[in-house]
Amino acid sequence: QVQLVESGGGLVQPGGSLRLSCAVSGSFISMYPMGWYRQAPAKQLELVANITTGGVSANYVDSVKGRFTISRDNAKKMVYLQMNSLKPEDTGVYYCNTGGNRPLWAWGQGTQVTVSS
Repeated sequence: QVQLVESGGGLVQPGGSLRLSCAVSGSFISMYPMGWYRQAPAKQLELVANITTGGVSANYVDSVKGRFTISRDNAKKMVYLQMNSLKPEDTGVYYCNTGGNRPLWAWGQGTQVTVSS
């Protein structure tokens, strides 16, 4: 059974940075595109960043382009999301899962990101 454990969230002021981490157990990740999803208050779950299997290519939702960077370490079965220049609208619970807007695994507990002064 695949388990996803997200970490690294917290309370940060606008303009600040956070680095989220996702540890995957129970499966290799090298064969899957991976993604970070965001559940913002009163909004639908949204794929904000996606990275290809080898990590060569990534794409982002327009609202985070130029501020967020997704990366992966297949050997360690880790996925990361570097978030810079954070805005209040980035607030939400962040989850990792397989990418391409096709989450295959049971969701982890997520990590809460709150951007507020």
